[in-house]
Amino acid sequence: MRTILGELMAEQAPLTGKYLGNINKVTSRTTREDVKRVNELLSENGATIDTVMGHGYQLAIHDDQKFRTFLKSVFKEEVTSASMIPKSPEDRIAYVIKRLLLSEGFVKLDDLADEVYVSRSTIQNDLKQVKHILSEYDIGLESLPNYGLKVKGSELKLRFCMAEYIFDREDEASQRLTETHLSTLGQKELDFILAIIMKQVKENEITLSDIAINNLLIHIGIAYKRIKSGYHVTLYQTDLKQITDQKEYEVAKKIVQEVENTFHVAFPQAEIAYIAIHLLGTKLLSKANATDEIVEAMDDDIYQLVMLALDKVEQEFNLGIKQDKELIIGLGLHLKPAINRYRYGMNVRNPMLQDIKKNYPLAFEAGILAGMAIEAHAGTRFDENEIGYLSLHIGAAIERQKLKSGPKRCLIVCASGLGTAQLIYYKLKSKFTTEMDVVGTTEYYKLDNYNLNEIDFIVSSIPIPEELTVPVIEVNAILGDHDLEKINQFVMDSQKSITDLFQKDLLYLRKNIHTKEEALAFMHEQLVEKGLVDKTFLESIYEREQIAPTSFGNLVAVPHPITPKSEETFLAICTLDKPIEWGDKSVQFICVLSIKKNSTEDLQEMYDLLGNVIDSASMVQKLIKAKTYEEFIHVMMK
Repeated sequence: MRTILGELMAEQAPLTGKYLGNINKVTSRTTREDVKRVNELLSENGATIDTVMGHGYQLAIHDDQKFRTFLKSVFKEEVTSASMIPKSPEDRIAYVIKRLLLSEGFVKLDDLADEVYVSRSTIQNDLKQVKHILSEYDIGLESLPNYGLKVKGSELKLRFCMAEYIFDREDEASQRLTETHLSTLGQKELDFILAIIMKQVKENEITLSDIAINNLLIHIGIAYKRIKSGYHVTLYQTDLKQITDQKEYEVAKKIVQEVENTFHVAFPQAEIAYIAIHLLGTKLLSKANATDEIVEAMDDDIYQLVMLALDKVEQEFNLGIKQDKELIIGLGLHLKPAINRYRYGMNVRNPMLQDIKKNYPLAFEAGILAGMAIEAHAGTRFDENEIGYLSLHIGAAIERQKLKSGPKRCLIVCASGLGTAQLIYYKLKSKFTTEMDVVGTTEYYKLDNYNLNEIDFIVSSIPIPEELTVPVIEVNAILGDHDLEKINQFVMDSQKSITDLFQKDLLYLRKNIHTKEEALAFMHEQLVEKGLVDKTFLESIYEREQIAPTSFGNLVAVPHPITPKSEETFLAICTLDKPIEWGDKSVQFICVLSIKKNSTEDLQEMYDLLGNVIDSASMVQKLIKAKTYEEFIHVMMK
């Protein structure tokens, strides 16, 4: 019911019962019953779910105030309420992890099974995944006959895991669980700690992002809670020495002192060092905006890492952002703390991750490549959260580059004397006064002397046999209408039509496929058969999936190789008659995306179109229903 309400709130257009059923993994009939129950609840609280004939269900809010109050009460329900009972294996696993982390003693399997209304054997099965997740934090499970299970691991690791699973403040369910199983920190205490952090951060001129402050607040909260229960963190002495020498350690000491005075607890030295790690892990240079100064102040090894990462991105994507000073500084400032976090096993959440993946897919792919380059050279593992932050910096640089790009720069090439070149030059100058900058003319044999990085395309009156890094538009020496139209199309970046993007022979509709592996194998086979890709394509898709699944929610997945693999840019679509599992999401619309090797084309328009599809549940729903190419294109056109 919660999911149904969430889906309807997020979508302006009606959603069919079938779509809602697929998202919830239940039948349309069950969905009908659920919608009825949600509607009964809503009708007393300022809203209704209207049935739109032939289209599905749509949320109508009649009294904003009433409806808002209702939402607040829903999110504050007790953990014991039926809507909180985990339904899917993933929810159960998260629930079990939270219960184990929050328990002071052993927890019996039978108790866990009873709490979530499943059999003991189901819980035993879930435990495999629970163990796997906990092992990533170096946390084990101790089992004692007749007593049950208990988590065991260093206090530091337990605390990181708690921050991840229990104090995820995006997740209301975990908040409610925390409230019932742990007489947890009240908002008042958190506000006190936040005020202390803010005061010290300001006084000591440490610049922290909102996310960093939130992380620090949560970690101090956990530390205080655990110290009160008699638990302490241990750090190796060598690490301790490194940390106590830093300025941040002094600031951490002041923060701790105030927390101690406010809450009457004593923090041991290791706890102070632990808070200092946080400050070290999130500090930014608060220098003036003199970018060159900051670049020079950057550690040489960090600078080398940044340039290495940008080289890799440039090599694959040709984004023209390698010399962007702001980007170099942004990545440098992010990398130092990120490597610190990795050294001390600290996890950082990125609440914007899904939005970044959805709205800046190109930047996210570039972030993955940058992360891989850094991992290879620094031995630091970068997870999705960190990659998301790298992508934000890259995305900003891509936008800056677009603003800077201005009119397209063109070079005219001709066979010999300047006569024809000059003719073309003046014709272009008069025809494209503001849209194009003709940077010069050259004979074909002198083309090698030109730095092609500084131009966008070439207009040539003779065929140029070799592959160049920029597009070549071949024209007649006396420019006719047809020639001008060719140039105009390129200069105006004329929109690729929908039919260019979605080709009939690359559309596979309503397939009866049951798994992600089967879907990818089917698509790969079709593309190999058409000569669009080679055998390594599928391997590269799996390499990309390993880093982060390409399922974006809304039943959509956009699998693609980790680096460009094809001679052409194309989209291949496969829709399924029933949803399949893909990572932790259901998927029914698969779009295989392949970018041309060494592409210089501007793909933003294609990414925008994909973004619109991914964002609209009602559009996905219509595309999944389409049985023919014509129907599919009709939905896209609309």
